[in-house]
Amino acid sequence: MSVRPEPRPGVMKIDAYVPGKSKAAGGSKVYKLSSNETPLGPSPKAVEAVRNADHFELYPDGSATKLREAIAAKYGLDPNRIVCGAGSDELLSYITSAYVGPGDEGIYSEHGFLVYRIAILAAGGTPVVAAEKNYRADVDAILAKVTDKTKIVFLANPNNPTGTYIPFDEVKRLHAGLPPHVVLVLDAAYAEYVRRNDYESGLELVATAENVVMTRTFSKIYGLANLRIGWMVAPAHIVDAVNRIRGPFNMNGPAMAAGIAAVQDEAHVAKAAEHNAQWLDWLTKEIEALGLKVTPSVANFLMINFPDEPGKTAKDADEFLSSRGLILRRIDAYGLPHALRLTVGSEEANRLVVEVLREFMNGARNA
Repeated sequence: MSVRPEPRPGVMKIDAYVPGKSKAAGGSKVYKLSSNETPLGPSPKAVEAVRNADHFELYPDGSATKLREAIAAKYGLDPNRIVCGAGSDELLSYITSAYVGPGDEGIYSEHGFLVYRIAILAAGGTPVVAAEKNYRADVDAILAKVTDKTKIVFLANPNNPTGTYIPFDEVKRLHAGLPPHVVLVLDAAYAEYVRRNDYESGLELVATAENVVMTRTFSKIYGLANLRIGWMVAPAHIVDAVNRIRGPFNMNGPAMAAGIAAVQDEAHVAKAAEHNAQWLDWLTKEIEALGLKVTPSVANFLMINFPDEPGKTAKDADEFLSSRGLILRRIDAYGLPHALRLTVGSEEANRLVVEVLREFMNGARNA
């Protein structure tokens, strides 16, 4: 008999999620390019909504009614099929908890978002990894992993940390190949940044299928990561299941007010998307001109691949960049020790990171 409480099986197999660094040792100014935060910040209207928030002594609307209605109005959805949460991470955990238990399996791609594995293990399930092809989700590899035990499949599209995506035709092919009892979760956290004619976030599929969920976030293009706002849209029966385990007041009033203002400020979102399109292309070309391979990205970040050469590895580059006040994201935990993830930043940050990478590739070393 145990002499102390023991976590149930699976919990201690979880490697705790480690966020991107926020501090660097060197330099008088720090440029945080590790967490895919927008350099434009939130809509001024969202900031004003938080400042005007009041009645802190009262519980917030436990159903996030007005926020759901604002999201529904933007996308032409039924607000009753929307659930809001403290970031899309919370919603991913709710969905998994509702449909996965001991003996069940959940599938995600080789370099998929780490929260999927955490959510599956936390629910008592078994994580199953499907190989990727050229750092892209491979539909055939995912379908080959489906068994009678499969209860959920996660697809980050675009994917974090690679920045790659699969076309909507491939998403539909994945859905068509899944048994009807398997939940397909389309994580579209970076959808607003994508400028590809063959891309679709998943709204169309959710509208016509009984086993598809799409999750979104206000943490990226809306610049509200600190307030933790996410949402999902799903069939009514999945919404019902999730709401039964969702905390009664899982969102706070100021966050909901900010979310409403943010989703209605389409001009700010368009400005952020345009900034990203300009500098994503510029960074890709400039970094590749240094002799480094950049994995093609459609999101607000890119993956820089470094050679396995003493003095020029990703670890070496990370140390050199950090000494200059530039914080990128090490992605060893994703099985990508040879790469760094770079968030598209301000013009100043973008130009500086290319300049410092040039120094690094030309042989400059930390003093």
